[in-house]
Amino acid sequence: MKTLHVKIVHTNDIHSHLENAARAASAIRAIRREHEQDGILLMDIGDHMDRMRLETEGTDGRCNIAMMNAIGYEVFVPGNNEGLTFTKGELYMLSRQAQFPIVAGNMRELESGKLPDWIKPYVVIEKAGVTIGIIGVTVNFNAFYNLLGWDIGEPLACVREWAAQLRPHVDVLVVCSHLGLGRDEQMAAEIPGIDCILGGHTHHLLEEPLLVGSTRIFAAGKLGAYVGEIDIQVDRETRQLVIEGRCIAVENYAPDPEIVDLIQVHRTAAKQAMGQTAAVADRDLRISWTEESPLANLLAAGLRRWTNADVGIVNAGQLLRNVEKGGISREMLHECCPSPINPCRMTLTGAAIRQALEESLLEDRIHIPIRGFGFRGKELGVLAVDGATVYYDPTRPSYEKIVRVEIQGRPMEADQTYSVGTIDMFSFGIGYLSLKGGGEIRYWLPEFIRDVLCSQLNEPSEVERSERSRWRNVHEIKEMGTSIPDTGG
Repeated sequence: MKTLHVKIVHTNDIHSHLENAARAASAIRAIRREHEQDGILLMDIGDHMDRMRLETEGTDGRCNIAMMNAIGYEVFVPGNNEGLTFTKGELYMLSRQAQFPIVAGNMRELESGKLPDWIKPYVVIEKAGVTIGIIGVTVNFNAFYNLLGWDIGEPLACVREWAAQLRPHVDVLVVCSHLGLGRDEQMAAEIPGIDCILGGHTHHLLEEPLLVGSTRIFAAGKLGAYVGEIDIQVDRETRQLVIEGRCIAVENYAPDPEIVDLIQVHRTAAKQAMGQTAAVADRDLRISWTEESPLANLLAAGLRRWTNADVGIVNAGQLLRNVEKGGISREMLHECCPSPINPCRMTLTGAAIRQALEESLLEDRIHIPIRGFGFRGKELGVLAVDGATVYYDPTRPSYEKIVRVEIQGRPMEADQTYSVGTIDMFSFGIGYLSLKGGGEIRYWLPEFIRDVLCSQLNEPSEVERSERSRWRNVHEIKEMGTSIPDTGG
């Protein structure tokens, strides 16, 4: 036979959509049955784990690794959901469980400047007589990674270094890139010798490969809805390649029974682990996405306290259910606040704060659906505040409804700078653009905002204070005989 055949099967950005992963397992097994004579290599390009899912949160990711082992993955490149929502120690323990190498050439330890011994910069795998070199890189969000003890190197520089070393020794050179489509296109254009880039992070679906120069870029979308399949033919004599690819929708495949059973086993274990009491509430606490509510106030106050800021600001859409009086388990807390979002402090001018508060009064802004950036809710919701009192007139035109804002009892000044305890999502410009321009930004990791909420629920005085109004309708105040001057920022 003059031609060697090898097939690469790949997934990315499953985000713990475990039912889709079970369907993907059936699709992968079907590919293996149909192409028994070919070499088949299975890889995942990161963000397989998402702590919004009970089975992932309650097992610290062990559920996901067990599924990947059972399906037969041979390479895994960690994405930011693995690297930024699990501690270094947790990732190490997961690596001990994994029956496949973890590949990320730019994921160095901050203290030593080196890769830990459980992460490989690349692997070389032979399938059906074809030698495949695989380089892995992940996105370098070092403002966050540094807080967890990582220094993520510049990914394209890393790829260039390892590609130059591997290219003479392999038939096929593959980069598994959790960088996003833009960086993948840049990589293909600037770095010679790469045959295939398997991408992720930006959730792009390439139903046919994208050709940039002589490099083909592949990606299988998001949430496990597709499995990528790449056919590679290698001429025995010339070693020339013919590469084709496609994406297979998993919706027509029944969930793999073995994986379904694994999910159930880990769900039981997760519920047991998450059943312990995390807090005790002395009253019911309501959440509303459309108006001020005590539970959102409680979280805003917690962010202000946690970050030692003048003001606390958070969107109510982070909270998905009411809290009832009595014991609150870790599972209930997770159901209420599933987003793996971190506390953040920044400095903002009064003008920027006021802009965001005005936008919070816009009906269309309240109901904006947000996707990604750690947000696992349904819609943005109103802003909850603490350390501030907002007087507003709902009858006035949009962006002119706020009559006065007081911060700790004093009028907020447009050109004065205030420290704001908030969430990392806002620093990315998501939801309220004026909050993106903050200065002196500091993030808190590995804590999530549900840790802040848990701390608040265990403070009876904070729970009581959450029922005090921060947003005050001037017409209702006037009916009580109090006047509000139309001045102040």
